[in-house]
Amino acid sequence: MTDPATAYPPEPWTLVGRMDLSTFLVPTDTLPTATWPDGWSPLALGGCTPVGAAWVDYAPGGVMSYHELLVAVAGRVGARVRPHIVAIWVDSPASRDGGRELWGIPKGLASFTGFDEGTPSVTVEGAERPAAHAVLRHGTRLPGRPRVGFTLAQELNGRCWESPVTSRTAIGLLHADWTFDPDGPLGFLAGHRPLVSATLHDFAMSFGMTPYDRAREDQPGVHAGTGRQESPRLGPATRR
Repeated sequence: MTDPATAYPPEPWTLVGRMDLSTFLVPTDTLPTATWPDGWSPLALGGCTPVGAAWVDYAPGGVMSYHELLVAVAGRVGARVRPHIVAIWVDSPASRDGGRELWGIPKGLASFTGFDEGTPSVTVEGAERPAAHAVLRHGTRLPGRPRVGFTLAQELNGRCWESPVTSRTAIGLLHADWTFDPDGPLGFLAGHRPLVSATLHDFAMSFGMTPYDRAREDQPGVHAGTGRQESPRLGPATRR
C-alpha cells in the first residue's frame, strides 16, 4: 500500500505561495560539492559565485502545501545557465520523496517556525539548533506580475537531469537579515550578507515537465531541458 504521508503527485507540480529570496556572493572554493551533477559547474565571478537562499511558504491551492528552505548555486551546463540546488529542507515527507525521486533534488526533513511573524527559522531533523534564521521586513510591491523562469540541473539516476520552472508573480522589495549556524549544514554561508533580496508574492508556479515532454528529452535533436526541437538553421532553441 502507498503511505498517504509520502504519496506525491506526478510532475509537473503546480504550486502557489510566497518566496522570500536573498542572493549572496560566496567564494567558489567554499561551496559544497557533494550534489554537483556531471557536466555542471558553478559560475565564477572573480573567485566568487552567486548563491540564492529562499524561504518558501507553499500555500493551499497548489498540489501540496508545506514550508521550505532552499539554497541554490548559479552555474552552467555548457553555455546554458542552470542553477543547482545544493541544500533544501521541507516539512512534508511527500515533498521530500517527490523532490528526490522526480528531479534529484536532495530534500531533507526539518521543522520550521516564524513564517507568519516574518522571523523564519529551520531546524534540520536530528539537529539541536537552527541551521538558519532570518528577520524579514517586506517593502513595497512593484506593479505587474512578470513571468519568471529558469531550468534546474540536478543529478538523477547517474545523469544530469534538467527541469524547467516557470511562474507568474508579484515582486516586492525585501530587507532580510540572515543568520547561519557556522557548524551546521549551511556553514559556508555564515558571516555573509545578501547582496539583494526580494519577495515573490502570490506566485503561481509550474515545476517540471509533462510525461510527453520528458519522453522527448531522449530523442535525437531535442535540446536538453526544453523539450523543444533544434532548428537546423538557427541551432538549439534556448530557454530564457
